[in-house]
Amino acid sequence: MGAYLAITGGVGGAKLALGLAKLLGPEEVTFAVNTGDDFEHLGFKICPDMDTLTYTLAELSNRELGWGRADESWSFMSALEALGGETWFKLGDRDLALHTQRTTMLNAGATLTEVTRHISESLGVSHPILPMSDDPVHTRVHTPQGPMAFQHYFVRDRCRPTVTGFEFAGIDNATLNPAIVETLRDVRGIIICPSNPYVSIDPLLAIPGARQLLRACHVPIVAVSPIIGGHAIKGPTAKMMQELSVPVTAGGVAAHYGDLLSGFIVDATDADLDGTLEVPTIVAQSVMVTLEDRIALASVALEFIEQLR
Repeated sequence: MGAYLAITGGVGGAKLALGLAKLLGPEEVTFAVNTGDDFEHLGFKICPDMDTLTYTLAELSNRELGWGRADESWSFMSALEALGGETWFKLGDRDLALHTQRTTMLNAGATLTEVTRHISESLGVSHPILPMSDDPVHTRVHTPQGPMAFQHYFVRDRCRPTVTGFEFAGIDNATLNPAIVETLRDVRGIIICPSNPYVSIDPLLAIPGARQLLRACHVPIVAVSPIIGGHAIKGPTAKMMQELSVPVTAGGVAAHYGDLLSGFIVDATDADLDGTLEVPTIVAQSVMVTLEDRIALASVALEFIEQLR
């Protein structure tokens, strides 16, 4: 059989992705990453979720901040601020090198997939990191004040606006990355990492034909809940669910994915949900603090897929 496919967003999903990468070789797992968060800023093409995963797998992530690159400095930001430039989205000096290289290569005609492969390999990452699409898709958050670009909502306004819905601009003209399609031809199982279902996983699922293609693989599709005990470990998932009048529970996440799932993993905090959901469920320690936690949860997910096969 072929490789596993892991679908992921940023920080939360990258934790499980690292665990999978420690257990499986480059030929055994491929990562499909959300690009709905991507945007242009200060003339650079920024891909937050792919960069987070790349830095995580390269073991270069900034553990103090929880985002960005380790051993960072901020001379560029300081100089930009002195000139009155936009500084709400922080670009560290080392991180800026990545954005410069990506933008240069894209402007020269390379695809986002080609650029991502070059950058990840340059940083020592051997596992395939695939943008969900080479076509531009932009997540917009609907609020009572009107639609907002995702990074304006998430970073500039720190998730304060009330969420009423989401839109993925450009999705109708986007195609699923052909390299992902190729992986699915002989996929062993699919793991949906504990990323935000609405803005980290849904953009990929919304690509025309993507959801149907995943289901047509006839292999187990297992998701890990990003909601634990009614709270999100990281990010605005719980706040979004509350504002959308969705139960802020692991069960609410399972219901959102619906019949796409073959299995669902909940934290021990939510053990009472085991046996109450419409999808087969197992209980595991899903709060990933240490590398050992990440590896342990990855092992649980892989074993669950094999049980469901």
